[in-house]
Amino acid sequence: MSAWSRLGLVLGLVAIVAIGSYVTSRRGPVVAEEPSARQKEDSTEDKNGSAKDKESAKERRAEFIAAFNKGDAKAVAGFWTEDATYVDQVGQEYKGREAIQKLYEKVFEARKGAKLAIHLTASKQLSPDVALNDGFTEVTPADGGPGTTARFTAILVKKDGEWYLQSVRDSVAYPPSNARHLEDLAWLIGEWAGEDKGESGSASFHWAENENFIVSEFNTTLNGIAVYGGTQWIAWDAIDKQIRSFSFYSGGGFGEAVWSKDDNKWSVKTTARTANGQKVSATNVVTKTDNDHVTWQMTKLIVDGKSLPDPKPVKMKRVKES
Repeated sequence: MSAWSRLGLVLGLVAIVAIGSYVTSRRGPVVAEEPSARQKEDSTEDKNGSAKDKESAKERRAEFIAAFNKGDAKAVAGFWTEDATYVDQVGQEYKGREAIQKLYEKVFEARKGAKLAIHLTASKQLSPDVALNDGFTEVTPADGGPGTTARFTAILVKKDGEWYLQSVRDSVAYPPSNARHLEDLAWLIGEWAGEDKGESGSASFHWAENENFIVSEFNTTLNGIAVYGGTQWIAWDAIDKQIRSFSFYSGGGFGEAVWSKDDNKWSVKTTARTANGQKVSATNVVTKTDNDHVTWQMTKLIVDGKSLPDPKPVKMKRVKES
């Protein structure tokens, strides 16, 4: 394995509803899904609701979805109380069943044939006649294109044995993110260049996929010219509760690593396979000197069972924006 390839491993193995409302997504308010026994996996359900209430809620939900999918604004508005209130994602408030029906009429005219799905994430029966629901809705257009999603909080009241929407507030449905698990590596975001002449390296880091990953593009350089490189995805492993990375090298190899932090240092235990079939393992130490300087040091490098000398540390500095 050449010195350039080993230096490349130092960097490569380590390194580097619809949405809202008619106003914002051309969709109207939708009914919150009442407690359902079939949704135990993705909801928390208050236990003091009777089996009869649950069955009634299930039927009520199905009737609402059917009315929505038919584009029947009057029927859908009938699931709201006379003095109901709906607040969309931009804060626009609609008061009363009549105003809500007019909103649905505009929505159905703009989105003919749209289909509704509702997912409950939490439900609590506050009293025999009042329930609080949280969840999100998905509206799929008739042509099967990308749907739109919104979060909701809804208060339902029971009148004459039927559940009605009293108040619904929509909010933006942010996709899930693992950013909080990767925040200790967020200082890497940006462009980095080697401080030494001769053999050195360069790397860039950026957030990807709703901040669920940090992606690095890295290169080994010789006098500033890239000679070896690759791409690395850094991710949170929700099962083992640790940070992992997956690297793909320009020479055709690939590897993965587990990251652990100790003060200002990261230990990155790595295994990889080269394009010509060699097995590689190493422990890389990433030391944060300050927010603009970092050192990458490969240790315990083993190739096909043979220990190799540690390459020299790679010192890098942040490239300042001009």
